[in-house]
Amino acid sequence: MALGLAAMTAVSSIDYHALKRLAGPAYLLSLVLSGAVLLFGDAYNGSRRWLSIGPLSFQPAEYAKPAVILLLASVAGGKTRSPDAGAHDGRIFGNTRSRSLTVSVFLAVLPIVALVGKNNLSTAVIILGIAMIMIFVSNPKYLPFLWMILAGVGFLAVFLSLESYRLERLAVWRHPELYEKGYQTLQGLYAIGSGGLFGLGLGNGIQKLGFVPEAQNDMIFSVICEELGLFGAAILILLFLLLLWRFMVIATHAPDLFGSLIAAGIMGHIAIQVILNIAVVTNTIPNTGITLPFVSYGGTSMLFLLSEMGLALSVSRGSTIRP
Repeated sequence: MALGLAAMTAVSSIDYHALKRLAGPAYLLSLVLSGAVLLFGDAYNGSRRWLSIGPLSFQPAEYAKPAVILLLASVAGGKTRSPDAGAHDGRIFGNTRSRSLTVSVFLAVLPIVALVGKNNLSTAVIILGIAMIMIFVSNPKYLPFLWMILAGVGFLAVFLSLESYRLERLAVWRHPELYEKGYQTLQGLYAIGSGGLFGLGLGNGIQKLGFVPEAQNDMIFSVICEELGLFGAAILILLFLLLLWRFMVIATHAPDLFGSLIAAGIMGHIAIQVILNIAVVTNTIPNTGITLPFVSYGGTSMLFLLSEMGLALSVSRGSTIRP
């Protein structure tokens, strides 16, 4: 938390345009780190996702998210918004990009998606989702976007077919009571149901005491539902919606397309991760390891999430909002 707050303060105090020339090297570094995980990474709970450097360990996949945001914002946001454009004239995200640029940007992201998806499919889906949102924002034409969706679905289908355990998750999702691996999902649903409207009280939850696996990580939302009830869970969701709305305001009033795309990319990252985490906990989608931003345990996640907040604040400093 301390490192993340320091990073947020440092990033928010600089001009975000200075990061544009670092976007390419930052993305290449994410490829190198993600490749290193496959060769030298540390495995925990059967997943090889961590890279150790001396006494410190971190997940390069978390670093890849802001690296992809910077890369796509740099490539697709080259044209500066006209200063004469009004804040509410409907031209929120700038000019239309060519189909060739859309395809090239999408293909540029596939290597990091492939490397990360080898051991961390959920993060690969998030990165792919961020890319699709940013490409759509920079080029709001529906037909190329539909082609990207089809390509993304095909890409995910290949990944699912490469490992049998990924296909098994679909069966567990449909009938968690019939499989041993459905234990976590069932216990999470028990926690949600036992919380009722107002919960058992903060700290009084039972399921976190060894019943829900990874209660401090992927399943933290079920603990919140148990202790604070539907009311507390709704308050948390409203806070996330407020944060997303502020990102939209920053993107709308950014001085150029580069800044708009940065804010839109961060907004997409947070929105996708929150939606997927809550959907997993409530068994709306198959179980996969996705943390709840700012709530789940995880030092690497907190560090880079706060760094993204600093990046959004840097864009906000150049806002064109007028009274």
